[in-house]
Order: sequence, then structure tokens, then C-alpha cells
Amino acid sequence: MKRIGIADTTFARVDMAPSAIRALRGSGTGFKIVRRTVPGIKDLPVACRQLFELDRADLCLALGMPGPADLDRTSAEVASQGLMLAGVLAGKPILECFVHEREARDARELAALARRRAEEHARNAYALLFRPQDLARRAGTGLRQGFADAGPVRPVR
Repeated sequence: MKRIGIADTTFARVDMAPSAIRALRGSGTGFKIVRRTVPGIKDLPVACRQLFELDRADLCLALGMPGPADLDRTSAEVASQGLMLAGVLAGKPILECFVHEREARDARELAALARRRAEEHARNAYALLFRPQDLARRAGTGLRQGFADAGPVRPVR
């Protein structure tokens, strides 16, 4: 049985894990979910490593919500680099699902965006493990997580 790790933070203003878990369970079976919650986004890389090494996760979904300040943006970049390194060292995928507070106009939009993005990343996580051909079929289609899809580029004639 596959294991899907979910790493999330107490810093986030929306608990995205329940949305991700619902989306995973709605995608299919054959996996167990393991979760670790840490204080902030810069703690996510270690949480993912622990999910890989201690909990034997096959893939991790890293859920985070950087705040609106410039320092938060810098922290998100540092966390993102750490997640990439953790994934490379483990030889396993980490899907980074960050929702920046600056992306939303108000709290209601922020909550909706966070939930939708977590769901869409969770479906991608499931596809990576169980249906990679589905991702290959959607290559180049301009899909976006959280907001409307951009669509593919149409050649100009």
C-alpha cells in the first residue's frame, strides 16, 4: 500500500489538510495518509524528510500559507528551495502547495483559494502515484491550481 504524506503548518490561516484529504479519498484507494504539522513553512522540508524516512511516505504534499509581508515572501522562497532539496535527496516527489495571502482580496477568497488549491494539488499527488498517464495527457494544457486554468497557447496564423 502506498503512503501519501501531508505536511502542513500552524502558521497557515486556513487548515488545508482536510480539503486535501477529502480530495485524495475521492480520487481512489490503495494508499494511507500520514500527516505531520509544524509551526511554519521553513519547517516543511524537515517534516517531509521525516514523512519519507520515518513514516515511509512515497510522496509528500507540503501545504503552506506565507503571510503578506516581504519577509514572508522571502521565507516562502527559502522553504521552496528546502522542499526541492528534500525531494531530490529522498528521490521522491514533494508537491508544494503554497497559498500566498497576497493572492486574495479578502479572507473569504483566501479560504476558498486555499481549499481549492489543496484539493487540486491532492488530485495531482494521486495521479503522480497511480495514474501518471493522466498527467501526460494534460501536458501543455495550461492547468492552474486554485484559480481558473490559463489554457494552452494557440498558434497565431
